[in-house]
Amino acid sequence: MPGSSAIPRASVVIPTYNRQDSLRKTLETMTEQDIDAQQFEVIVADDGSSDRSADVALSFAGRLRLKYCFQEDEGFRVAAARNAGARLAAAPLLIFLDSGALAGPGLVRAHLAAHAGVEQRCAVIGYCYGYNAFREEQWMREGHGELRPAEIFERWHHHPLFTDIRERDFTRGGSDPMKWPIPWLYFFSGNCSVPAADFWAVGGFDEMFRSWGVEDVELGYRLFRNGSAMALSRDAWMIELPAKRPVKQQIYSLMRNGRLFLGKYPEPYVEIMVDAYFRMSLATIWDTGLALESWTHQVRDVEVRAEIEAAVAGLAADSRLVIFGCGPSVPPSLPSAVLADFDADLLARATAGGTHTGHHAVGLRTLLPCKSADVVIVTSRLCGLWYAHGDQIVSEARRVGRRVMVTAGGMP
Repeated sequence: MPGSSAIPRASVVIPTYNRQDSLRKTLETMTEQDIDAQQFEVIVADDGSSDRSADVALSFAGRLRLKYCFQEDEGFRVAAARNAGARLAAAPLLIFLDSGALAGPGLVRAHLAAHAGVEQRCAVIGYCYGYNAFREEQWMREGHGELRPAEIFERWHHHPLFTDIRERDFTRGGSDPMKWPIPWLYFFSGNCSVPAADFWAVGGFDEMFRSWGVEDVELGYRLFRNGSAMALSRDAWMIELPAKRPVKQQIYSLMRNGRLFLGKYPEPYVEIMVDAYFRMSLATIWDTGLALESWTHQVRDVEVRAEIEAAVAGLAADSRLVIFGCGPSVPPSLPSAVLADFDADLLARATAGGTHTGHHAVGLRTLLPCKSADVVIVTSRLCGLWYAHGDQIVSEARRVGRRVMVTAGGMP
């Protein structure tokens, strides 16, 4: 906005690509925020549009504190576009919002409020009405006409398809993501905020993600690992406009990017998420996370050394071994093996001597090469997850090993 010299309190970064009409609607809602327009700036980060997106963005320069940046079209590079927009930001708080989103009138104010007066640094998850990337059916089949976000909300908020895809877990998990089994799971970039210092402390979005999905959740994971609490703000809401989505293409992209995520951070909760992506059972992630958390505590002191010793007794001395669920120790006579366990502390104890290689994993989706073992031993430390995931654990063991042995101790 011409004449504005004070540092804005928030920078709203909106990536776009050939969505000039949607972008216009999004920017219009930014002019209707219930705080002074000089308190925030809007940065349109263009991922190589060939339509009139630039003209649309710049047409708001007299109504918003607006900046625009453009990168050449080299394929899907939304992570790079968001980073480019963030580099232009003058405010201490970054708000990320998708083009095609209608910002509620209190979105900026609510994001600012969520970060104000908190003792711990946090990353805020905003609410996304109407958002479900995997649903063909839309919450509204006809255009919304001239209705403003508050009017759309009033008319549609009881419609089951209007709720955020995450609402089921939001409801049962309460308002504090730090009490959820996987706090970073629902950090979606369609509507979120993070202090700029924290964003850059972890390197921003990882630009290796060059197709749809996961780059935002992966950022949430790194923020969480770096000490940021996750917070949910229902007051910081937006509405995702109905749009046709290439659902099948997005599912394949989710699988591919999930695998990239797991390659960077091979640990059980990432493994659980990626396994759900591959099985297209996203609703199970929460329950599996809870089950793993509970089971890890239950079997903290459980030894399976005797099971392992019995299993290897008849094997050739030079057998290449992988053990899923090794526990805190293995038989001293065990030849060099690859040990996997979901409890990082116990795995560290089992591999402390340097004889064995460790993988912090459940055994659902590992990074171990196909047929890299002669025998994969699956111990009873996995029995608490067996009812829901036994078939997948065995399938993964068969992928890794030429032979699979499931020890008898306690498997259902």
